[in-house]
Amino acid sequence: MDWTSAQLRSLVELTRRGTVTAVADALGYTPGGVSQQLAALEKATGTRLLRRTGRRVELTDAGAVLATHAERILTTHGEAVEALERTRDEVSGTLRVGLFASAAAEILPPALRRIRELHPAVTVRSRDMDVDEVYGAVAGGTVDLAIGLDYPDVPIRREPALKMVRLARERFSLAVPSGTAHGCRTVRLADAAEWGWILPLADSYYGRAVLTACRRAGFEPRVLHEVTDTAATLALIEAGVGVSVVTDLMLRLRPSHLDVLALEDVMERDIVVVFRSFAEHRPAVAALVDVLRKGAEPDPDDRPYGVPSPVPSSSPAP
Repeated sequence: MDWTSAQLRSLVELTRRGTVTAVADALGYTPGGVSQQLAALEKATGTRLLRRTGRRVELTDAGAVLATHAERILTTHGEAVEALERTRDEVSGTLRVGLFASAAAEILPPALRRIRELHPAVTVRSRDMDVDEVYGAVAGGTVDLAIGLDYPDVPIRREPALKMVRLARERFSLAVPSGTAHGCRTVRLADAAEWGWILPLADSYYGRAVLTACRRAGFEPRVLHEVTDTAATLALIEAGVGVSVVTDLMLRLRPSHLDVLALEDVMERDIVVVFRSFAEHRPAVAALVDVLRKGAEPDPDDRPYGVPSPVPSSSPAP
């Protein structure tokens, strides 16, 4: 049957995400483009794969059967790409990389410079996405690998089809409005129990990790502002409307005038790179992962990724 990888991927993503709009967001298409891919797949198979229920579409029995086989076909396609790349004399190929905002600003640029120096035949195309979406994007084949976050308190579910490599571990500090630290340099998380908090949505991995840490410290944070964007969070702290936990990587995203206090409580996150297990030995993937890992090694001043330290706050940062 004359179908394309794009058509099969649209079908697989529909089983994962449930709506054409969500599939379009994941694949970078318009909803109309996804509908066209699915319609073309029905035409190629001569089989009805979808049925409409109200405003939604769902898979027919035939569609569900094809979706199962489509995952295998796409995996085989990826394995074939890997095998072909391994026959070449130089590391080459195109990699699609998914990443979140802080990684896009601080981690990927030096890695791209280095991969261009070492392997000029490798082309990297990146895509900014919500950090909680990167694992599904890799599993579904939307991207070849992704930079994501994993929290020891709320670990990402490990899938046999995915491999996760830790690049660095960051410890959280507490960011408070400038002038409110009163000379303190170290606090317990419980000391912030009466503050208003600026946190991401509670159903995000980050939100759950912070809530878990606060509950372990014996309190429920009073959330005044639900904010996903790190730069916006730092701006709100700077404006004096609340506190939040931060890492060095987060602080580098936006120069801010605020106080950063070391936490006695241990709260950490891992910066990870995720890729499909079968791609571990794909030369281009292995090359980029190696560059990312070496780039994450601390420099002599113990600053990851080779970038400057955060802008000094009004009281000494830990």
